[in-house]
Formats: sequence, structure tokens, C-alpha cells
Amino acid sequence: MENQKDQDEVYMRKALVEAEAARAAGEIPVGAVVVCDGRVIARAHNLTETLCDVTAHAEMQAITAAANALGGKYLNGCTLYVTIEPCAMCAGAIGWAQLKRIVYGAGDEKRGYRQFAPQALHPKATVTGGVLADECRALMQQFFQERR
Repeated sequence: MENQKDQDEVYMRKALVEAEAARAAGEIPVGAVVVCDGRVIARAHNLTETLCDVTAHAEMQAITAAANALGGKYLNGCTLYVTIEPCAMCAGAIGWAQLKRIVYGAGDEKRGYRQFAPQALHPKATVTGGVLADECRALMQQFFQERR
């Protein structure tokens, strides 16, 4: 890929496809992909309604799928792309999985980890926020406007 910004946008678009799938299923539209060595190894979206499980966030589903794909619980060579800033629960799981890098689209001032659990991520992890933030935010806003 040309540069990191372009690469991040390519993978965030894949996460947006997952978010659209969540929306189509009546789920809050959050999507995630895990990339390892330039290859998508996991794709997921919110399944909290489908599974009747409050922990079935896109990030949690993607972490589980990536761990299964790699055959181990640590994802220290991987990058997680997620359309919305992870919540405190997901940040804890991201930290325990030792993801190398986290890239998110829109921030979440109400429930994002930065406000409630800023130390949850692994100390060596790097974070990039704001990738395709306008698109990620618009998808979420449109979903909730349709619900009202």
C-alpha cells in the first residue's frame, strides 16, 4: 500500500461494510476487522440483539475470530479496525489480547474507553482515531434517527 493513511482507509472501509451488515440486521451499526501481516483474518459486527448477549460487540466478535484464525489468544502482531471508538469492556479485551494497533473511526464521547478506561489497552499498543470518522459517525447517526 502507498502509505499508512491510505492503508487505514482501505481497512476501515471493510469495517464499514461490516457495520452496514449490522445495520441491515437491526443491530447498532458497528463493524470491525482484524488485520495481520497485511491480510484480513477476522471480520465482525455487533450481534448483541441477534445473540441476546450484551457482550457481543463487534470488537469482541472480531477478537474471538482472529484468535481462532491464529490458533492463540494473543494478537500482538495484529491491528484492529473498528468504526466507533471501543467501549471500556472492549478496550479491556483488546488489552488482554495484546493487539499491537487499534484504529477507530468516530470517537464515542458517551461510552468510549478514553473517558472511562484510558489505561485498558496494552501499554505497547498504538492508537489512531478519526479514520473515515465522518462516514462512521453518519452511519451511526442515521441508524438512531431512523429508530426515533
